[in-house]
Amino acid sequence: MANQNDSFIDEVTEDLRRDRLFGLYRRYGWIALALILLLVIGVSWYEYDQARQRADAEAWGDAVLTAESSDDPAALLAVDADGSQGREALSALLAASGWVREGGNDAAAEALREVAGADAQDSVLHDLAELKLVMLNGSQMDPSERDAILTRLSRSGAPFELLALEQKAVALIEAGRTDDAITLIRQIQQKDGLSEALRRRLSEMMIALGVEPEPTDSMQAG
Repeated sequence: MANQNDSFIDEVTEDLRRDRLFGLYRRYGWIALALILLLVIGVSWYEYDQARQRADAEAWGDAVLTAESSDDPAALLAVDADGSQGREALSALLAASGWVREGGNDAAAEALREVAGADAQDSVLHDLAELKLVMLNGSQMDPSERDAILTRLSRSGAPFELLALEQKAVALIEAGRTDDAITLIRQIQQKDGLSEALRRRLSEMMIALGVEPEPTDSMQAG
């Protein structure tokens, strides 16, 4: 008899639990369905947006390659950047390089100034444009402007710190400040992250200044 009572109680309890769950589902089940639907829509939109961005980037890259193959640097500036300042800056930098190869330094300098003067949303491209402008114009630049640019670009941790310091040494040599240039070159040579090409150039600068390089420097220069 006790077993029958227990079995009856279990059945009633199970029915009550089932009714309670069904009631909760009818009341709140739509929330779970809505969340699942939103998740599916969100994932689908993300995949669509990523695919659209990839296709857009590929189309822009193809247009840049086509413009480069035309042997007309100005064609790069005509590539539709779709409102992206980063793309506009990159196109201008590529165009400037093309003009330099063709001897059109004035056009190259104008393109670089456009990038350097724009809002620095992409600080790396902005800094690269300024560095290239200094390297292109050199002593023809206003000395205070040249020094201000190189001082900013050579700050510790800047992406083009070492190259900017090299240009500072070049500026010191052109100004006849040989001792200061030698001191600066020595400081640069002690820094981490020097490329082999930069090491070689620094050693060659020391030799040109009539200073015997350190043994490691002469090995690099050789």
